[in-house]
Amino acid sequence: MDLVLNIADYYFFSPYVYPSSWPEAQPLRQIISLMVVTNLGAAVLYLGLGALSYFFIFDHKLKQHPQFLENQVHQEIKYALWSLPWISIPTNALFFAEVRGYSKLYDSVDESPLGWSGLIFSMVSFLFFTDMCIYWIHRFLHHKLIYKYFHKPHHIWKIPSPFASHSFHPVDGFLQGLPYHIYPFLFPLHKVLYLALYVFVNIWTISIHDGDYRVPSLLEKVINGSAHHTDHHLFFDYNYGQYFTLWDRLGGSYRHPSALMGKGPHDYIKKLMTEGKLNSNGINEHNNIKNGTHEKKKV
Repeated sequence: MDLVLNIADYYFFSPYVYPSSWPEAQPLRQIISLMVVTNLGAAVLYLGLGALSYFFIFDHKLKQHPQFLENQVHQEIKYALWSLPWISIPTNALFFAEVRGYSKLYDSVDESPLGWSGLIFSMVSFLFFTDMCIYWIHRFLHHKLIYKYFHKPHHIWKIPSPFASHSFHPVDGFLQGLPYHIYPFLFPLHKVLYLALYVFVNIWTISIHDGDYRVPSLLEKVINGSAHHTDHHLFFDYNYGQYFTLWDRLGGSYRHPSALMGKGPHDYIKKLMTEGKLNSNGINEHNNIKNGTHEKKKV
């Protein structure tokens, strides 16, 4: 994160915000700057990538599904933008430790213990390490003593849109993001690669909420895609993983996606239209489709 902070200092904070008497390496200045950079960056990534996915990838026919809430996209965005600043507080403590040199992040490939091969290995190990950690954290958040306090808000979205990707309770959001931030304190990682992986993580998180259920047939049982994660939202106790299905298989929580078996949300919408319960505009003809305890006239 010091690379981002250095750029922000050079182009913005030093010439326009802070007095020259306040040096860039001053701890309090770094904390304040990190808070600004982190919150702004998180909002830009979330809204920017979410909007691209929503307008160009997300299948808007899913909004006709009876479990897609009225005004859901607005609610997802509102909750995420409320939550992100709270998540940033403990996250910035970790970023501050990175900036102060307590992590194992390095600047040059020459500093990698194994050179270029170490760089590639760290990328692979980052994915598998974080996938393992998130599986168990996510599964812990589903425990009956924990779920209703922290993880339940994310499961309001039974048929999520891309904007549901960051719509978490702050404690939930921080805990599920924690593996990404602790990795460079445990293992060597190039600073640029760390930033690239951070962006990738945000893209992936949005992608598993984007409603595009297509998965290459050879990867259906390996990659945890949008179809897998939608079943997690719908059926609760399955597919906790982030990137892969490995830990769900080992933990006995794997479920082959209903969408890949012709029984997913799109198939249900087609069934409703065939039965005449939805017209071509997605209006419920009988005004009696229920979403749990929520009754809607327009789905």
